[in-house]
Amino acid sequence: MSSKLFSPLQIKEITFKNRIAISPMCQYSATDGFATDWHLVHLGSRAIGGAALLLQEATAVSPEGRISPGDLGIWSDAQLPKYRAINQFIESQNAIAGIQLAHAGRKASVSVPWQGNKKLDPLQGGWQTVAPSAIAYHDTEPVPLALDAQGIQKVLLDFKLAAQRALKAGFKVLEIHAAHGYLLHQFLSPLSNLRTDQYGGSFANRIRLTLQVVAAVQSEWPINLPLFVRISATDWAEGGWNLEESVALSKILKQEGVDLIDVSTGALVPYQKIPVAPNYQVPFAERIKKESNILTGAVGLITQAAQAEKIVASAQADLVLFGRESLRDPNLALTLAQDLQAEIPWPKQYQRAQP
Repeated sequence: MSSKLFSPLQIKEITFKNRIAISPMCQYSATDGFATDWHLVHLGSRAIGGAALLLQEATAVSPEGRISPGDLGIWSDAQLPKYRAINQFIESQNAIAGIQLAHAGRKASVSVPWQGNKKLDPLQGGWQTVAPSAIAYHDTEPVPLALDAQGIQKVLLDFKLAAQRALKAGFKVLEIHAAHGYLLHQFLSPLSNLRTDQYGGSFANRIRLTLQVVAAVQSEWPINLPLFVRISATDWAEGGWNLEESVALSKILKQEGVDLIDVSTGALVPYQKIPVAPNYQVPFAERIKKESNILTGAVGLITQAAQAEKIVASAQADLVLFGRESLRDPNLALTLAQDLQAEIPWPKQYQRAQP
């Protein structure tokens, strides 16, 4: 049968062989920001498994931008050789290597999940966190330092240099992380941004840093390579960032040269109320796509072949990003193709197992 999920997608000079992407999922397995063989096997196995795009986990643009001490970083040229090796393997499997550039803001300096995801103090290897305003994520946590003008300029420079390094490392897609309660999302939402300067208050002021980060990245990222932005389309909390603002921001991002909005939701505040169910975030991607006239990616409890096929075939989104389901099945694209009776190439080393 003809499958829309397994049809190619052209964005600028990059052709994705299908519409299946692996979401950027933190592995919390780096050492001082350096990638290891774990990352090679994690991303490489999913490239073998047939996905078109492998987005490397939230990769910190500075040491203080890490969520945890186990996060990947791209603040030093010394970190690039391993990325080059991983990306070369991904490309050898006819897949595209992408990177998500991130700064965790007030949600930084926590232990890895299997050690409790707890705030770390300096004696535990923690560091001073920063945010738009001096408001902690949890009331029991230390208050972050509100960024001053100099601090904001450092963030912009860090993103600019990270984009430069990402290109040197051989990434072909760059995604800016402005979702999930991390620094740029903290600036977007009035729940975490109480500033009274040019970065706070009005919608135009709250989106200013995100637009400046886009411009900083574009100063280094080639115009012929795709640029994505991930957003949380709603905070799922009263008085927070909402879908209408997400549509408006997406329209502006399209005008500024962004190619695709990777649409997630939530994670800004601990008291959010999310009606979790299969496809629960897909309507946000659909509305942003239709009203902002921009490509979108859908993510969140998408686990079945027919489910993903319908999302793309009905133009709710242009890419489907798989997270936990791809952790359960590294060969997810091969599995989905079999379910949809779509013929796609198998790695020659695995062809003896092909149904």
